[in-house]
Amino acid sequence: MLKRLGIFIFSSILLLGISGCDDAVDDKNEIWEQSPVFESGGYTMIGEEGRLGFIYDESEVMKFYPNKTQKYMWHFWGDEQELDGKFTVMATNQDDGEQVPLLTVDHLSGPNNGADRHIPSHLTLPKEGMWKLDAYIEEKLFGTIYVEVHKE
Repeated sequence: MLKRLGIFIFSSILLLGISGCDDAVDDKNEIWEQSPVFESGGYTMIGEEGRLGFIYDESEVMKFYPNKTQKYMWHFWGDEQELDGKFTVMATNQDDGEQVPLLTVDHLSGPNNGADRHIPSHLTLPKEGMWKLDAYIEEKLFGTIYVEVHKE
């Protein structure tokens, strides 16, 4: 009886481990798409409407190009407590998983363009392809924006 129970427990753990691997493979094969655009304060932004975004459009001035620094104004919506603290952004390339620390600022500025907080930034991504920008406030994930870096 104990032997059968031991085999059952071992088999269950093994199956959970295998299914966890399948999930990891599925995540890696997930197709990323550029985040949607939305309007706020008379500006077009890319990101999560009502949560996180930065001023962006498809003009030559605002697109991302490899190793080209551009200015972007980040906007945040939320309550005071979750918007207080250090803001950091980590960028991940979909093709090879390369991670790049993109931005770190000690605190966010006040309301702007319909958002509760904002911060100007200069951003540079090293190569073309789809990138995931994970935005953190005080090391807690606040939101994610997906952008495409175009060929020069």
